[in-house]
Amino acid sequence: MNKLKHEAELVKHALRIGAVYAKKRGVGQFEATDSAKDKITYLYRLLVHDKLIQPLAKGQESEPNMKHKLALWMSRQLPDDHELLK
Repeated sequence: MNKLKHEAELVKHALRIGAVYAKKRGVGQFEATDSAKDKITYLYRLLVHDKLIQPLAKGQESEPNMKHKLALWMSRQLPDDHELLK
């Protein structure tokens, strides 16, 4: 797994976009008291369920791997000239 440049910022952006996606889809919303780990896990599983990202292999579902998947997903959603992709 190669770490992306600006991966932490991509994950933060993914959580913001994912919160809007989950709310519009009507499956819940993030609360201010939710931990970052809970948000990452929830969003990862929601995107896998909706078949928007490939699931990790069995036994590979760790927080760093889920963050990486979310960062990859976000990088594919952004336009090519976005500042986080440079």
